[in-house]
Amino acid sequence: MTNGAVIPPAHVLVAADKFKGSLTAAQVAERVTAGLRRAVPGLAVESLPVADGGDGTVAAAVAAGFTRREARVTGPLGTPVTAAYALRGGTAVVEMAEASGLQRLPGVGPERFAPLTATSRGTGELLRAALDAGARTIVLGVGGSATTDGGAGMLSALGARLLDASGAGLPPGGAALGALATVDLSGLDPRLTTAELILASDVANPLTGPDGAAAVYGPQKGATADDITLLDAALAHYASVLGPERAADRGAGAAGGVGYAALAVLGARARPGIEVVLDVLGFAAALERATLVITGEGSLDTQTLQGKAPAGVAAAARARGREVVAVCGRLALTPAELAGVGIARAYALLDLEPDPERCLRDAGPLLERLAERLARETPLSP
Repeated sequence: MTNGAVIPPAHVLVAADKFKGSLTAAQVAERVTAGLRRAVPGLAVESLPVADGGDGTVAAAVAAGFTRREARVTGPLGTPVTAAYALRGGTAVVEMAEASGLQRLPGVGPERFAPLTATSRGTGELLRAALDAGARTIVLGVGGSATTDGGAGMLSALGARLLDASGAGLPPGGAALGALATVDLSGLDPRLTTAELILASDVANPLTGPDGAAAVYGPQKGATADDITLLDAALAHYASVLGPERAADRGAGAAGGVGYAALAVLGARARPGIEVVLDVLGFAAALERATLVITGEGSLDTQTLQGKAPAGVAAAARARGREVVAVCGRLALTPAELAGVGIARAYALLDLEPDPERCLRDAGPLLERLAERLARETPLSP
């Protein structure tokens, strides 16, 4: 008791994203918890692994109590893959990367890409599986896609028919959209009219143009300069047939144009990915119990400042007057930049081990040591 006030016991909330290439968000939470309790035995620690709508979102939902479901769907190259989604009550979390992501491409070299023909069909099949399971609210996270087909494959899987001038269905991929003549939406799954679809994305790009889906994200999906020109023209034609009104919207260019299809045809509502995920995971209630929040991700850098998970966690925590510290593999932000998003200080694995390869390989034990240091430098009591 100090000045008549009762100081509550420390209750730490670990709400970090994955360390890409080394630890899942759940593993980050486990390692941080172990390190904290090594320094302060009996410390109350609550784990809430988070994600920003990209890869790892389903895993974060499952760690928060959702049930993992699986469906056999079409991969980005047309071969079947087993993709997961998360379900709790009438709410489903669908991660595009599970069905149509770069992680689904075979091999490791540039030959694995198919920028002109990769399809988002599996994402539509995963949405349909969620509807079949009883979902009436679906969060669609669209990071990490391998496709630039404007969401045409997704729409086809949900019952739309995209036809050329002869009335034949288009082949998969963005390049084929240049031959689109008509779109028949009469067969679109009627459950979409009553379900709530939330597009979880931090991408602000429009569908086409120099800031569009092909120009900005095509290169990371294997597109050459000529491919980008072809894809951008095909997407522009596609929007002229399907409806150009939403093509310039913020987020229409997300996931190779899946954002456009979700907004223009499926009636989706776009929200920042981390905000949606925090709502779905019950972050607000967990925050009320916390006296300190630990967030983080593999690299804290300028991309973090653009709405990645740690920035979203810190903003929400700061609004409730909670102190936030961060853990990461690599720290590339100044103290002022950290403070600007509400992070008091950050601890990096590279501070303990300057070799990046060893940091990746030994991330778990190093993170425990880092959390132990954090606990000793932070006033905590069980």
